[in-house]
Amino acid sequence: MAKSAVTQIMDADNLGGKLKSWPLRVKAFYTDVRTEMKKVTSPSLKEVRATTLVVIITVAIFGLYFWVIDTLISKGVNQVFKYFRH
Repeated sequence: MAKSAVTQIMDADNLGGKLKSWPLRVKAFYTDVRTEMKKVTSPSLKEVRATTLVVIITVAIFGLYFWVIDTLISKGVNQVFKYFRH
């Protein structure tokens, strides 16, 4: 029995062994996927609304922040150009 286990391990290292074990690996993968998908739950409507509100507020804050920074940098660059123009 130990000898057959060793030959299976050795066969898995070559291309033929990989091809032979492919259906078993695919089956194991889909079994794992099915098991994990049973653990997945959908969020409630209240959770969806709450996270959507958080995303909208966060995007608005970042948009405002980047607008302020862009305006300050733009005015600073324009002041530097005016300084060197004269």
